[in-house]
Amino acid sequence: MKRFLAFACLTLLLPTAGYAENKPKANEHLPSSGVEALSQELRSLLSQEMQALQNGMLSIIPAYVSGNWREIESTARNIKNSYLLQQNLSESQAQELHAKLPHAFIEQDQRFHALGGKLEEAARNENPAQINFYFSEMNAACLNCHKDFATHRFPALTKKQ
Repeated sequence: MKRFLAFACLTLLLPTAGYAENKPKANEHLPSSGVEALSQELRSLLSQEMQALQNGMLSIIPAYVSGNWREIESTARNIKNSYLLQQNLSESQAQELHAKLPHAFIEQDQRFHALGGKLEEAARNENPAQINFYFSEMNAACLNCHKDFATHRFPALTKKQ
């Protein structure tokens, strides 16, 4: 009887295990979209901008806790003005960005940089509560964009089915 149960369990579980093993490979043939569909050159530029934005965001924390409003203002101004779409791109690169990036990506990117402008203004006014608010909003914008468009890079943000 034990052998029969073991055989029955294996019979039921093996197809499931095989399916689970092959499931990630099932999507490999699907065409990429959004950021993943960009040329390597544009993905590299985007990565460079994201790294610069990350460094800027990280520099705000010690400036905030030490009351260095001028440093926050300067960093926020740099963030506000660091649009990838405003960089010196060739015409074909600009066309590729607009053709391959979803409109929602561009909207979220623009909102993030607009929040950088609001953070710049809050720092200019030396308003710690507003600085904290806009910094928090910018962090949320990063998270939402990564969740919506970069789960290939941040798989922990994959939406639960």
